[in-house]
Amino acid sequence: MRILVTGATGLVGWAFIEKALERGHSIKALCRNLSNLSAKQKLLAVNWVEGDILDILSLEKAIENTDAVFHAAAMVSFIPKDKAAMYKTNVEGTANMVNVALGKVKAFCFISSVAALGKPIKIKLNSSTPTLISEDQKWVPETENSNYAHTKFCAENEVWRGVAEGLPAFVLNPSIILAEGNWNQSSAQLFKYVYNENKFLTAGYINYVDVNDVAAAAIAGFEKKIINERFILNAGQVTYHTFFQKVAAKFHKKPPHIKLSNIAIQILWRLEYLRSLVFGAKPLITKETAHSAQQNILYVNSKSLSTLFETYTDLDLSLERICKFFTVKSKV
Repeated sequence: MRILVTGATGLVGWAFIEKALERGHSIKALCRNLSNLSAKQKLLAVNWVEGDILDILSLEKAIENTDAVFHAAAMVSFIPKDKAAMYKTNVEGTANMVNVALGKVKAFCFISSVAALGKPIKIKLNSSTPTLISEDQKWVPETENSNYAHTKFCAENEVWRGVAEGLPAFVLNPSIILAEGNWNQSSAQLFKYVYNENKFLTAGYINYVDVNDVAAAAIAGFEKKIINERFILNAGQVTYHTFFQKVAAKFHKKPPHIKLSNIAIQILWRLEYLRSLVFGAKPLITKETAHSAQQNILYVNSKSLSTLFETYTDLDLSLERICKFFTVKSKV
């Protein structure tokens, strides 16, 4: 299968490319600036093409002679000032991909997020009983959803619109993706937070999935010719305390150990907001991340296990690989 990949230089896109090549698929990868490719990226048997998901002409050229699209390009931010840019990338960019793919490809995989599922109206903070969310969860506008969640929800609507117009697409909704890469980006910042021996943590929970499982799910979707379906990708759930303890042990570092109260968290995100305004730095915590960190939500993975694969990567195996990568990288 000839697959066009967006977000090719990102954590998910890169993992997908490596697995797809192993399975014998042919890859054409979109890149905004070919001169920024690393030596490793250039070595792989990938047809790199210059283009941007916000540039229709480049997309129309890139999609020529392809059978499928793996759309992973996205912007992730919980900073209020990034709202407009995130909407443009996540929503308009996805609409562009859907439009150029209509009538041209046999399969389309969109990498969304569990955030796009939204949340029930009532979720108790710091509850010991998890709120279960499955693929049947309906978006509730009245609930506290982040700007990022809203853009992914709107982006999904573009995909479902495409399906209604004949696009053979399916959607993957991963939880927090654990991956090696640039630890100043996305969920990799969790590892950097522990490596730097920060002291504070919340009482909340983290849902997680290995980046290689996300890639494997996409390939399974293509090879099984799945259409008009969505799948939650979630290996499990642990407390932040347990997660940080495990990561710290792999790094041989002292784990975060001071648990913040709800009042302290509310104060902290406000102070971080002010700090970001004064110094122009990214806040360590925002109102959105502060709220979500105190929720106990469990994303149900039974549909993915019955359709795409039989098991997820064990958390300890994921952390062993990823922490080893970051340990080596920190010494270079």
